[in-house]
Amino acid sequence: MPRRRRIVLPEARRGLDRLKYEVARDLGLADDVERRGWGDMTTREVGHIGGQMVRRMVRRAEEDMAREAGGGRQNEGGG
Repeated sequence: MPRRRRIVLPEARRGLDRLKYEVARDLGLADDVERRGWGDMTTREVGHIGGQMVRRMVRRAEEDMAREAGGGRQNEGGG
């Protein structure tokens, strides 16, 4: 039985859907999604899309945190 993840912020649903289609397009899977629909995509395909979505969301969150902390990247090496 597939797991259904609840969206923490329901107002983010449209943005997440947009990101999902953007990632599918970037991975060259948009035509497959259009032709077969999400329900007929393989686990590997939707897993790849989901993984890329997570990477992009983490990157955006890190960029937001960096801006809040002073705007620039800091040297993590310490020397």
